[in-house]
Amino acid sequence: MLTSITIEEAQARLKDLIHKLNPGQELIITENEQPIAKLISQLQNSQQRPGPGLCKGMITIIAEDDDHLKDFVEYM
Repeated sequence: MLTSITIEEAQARLKDLIHKLNPGQELIITENEQPIAKLISQLQNSQQRPGPGLCKGMITIIAEDDDHLKDFVEYM
C-alpha cells in the first residue's frame, strides 16, 4: 500500500483508500510535495490478541531444577 499520496489523488480515491488501510497503518497526504495531513486507520484487528488459553505451552523453562518455583510457592 502507498505510504504517501497527493491531495488530488486522495480526493479522487478517498473511500477506497480508507477501506484498504490496515489497522494502525498511516497514509501521508501531500500538496506540492509537502506533507499536509495524515490518514490513520483506527480499526482494531480482532485477531491481534489471542484468546484465553491459546498461549499454553509457549513458556519454556530452561532450568531443570525446581529452584525457579520457590518464588511462586504462595501462588501454588
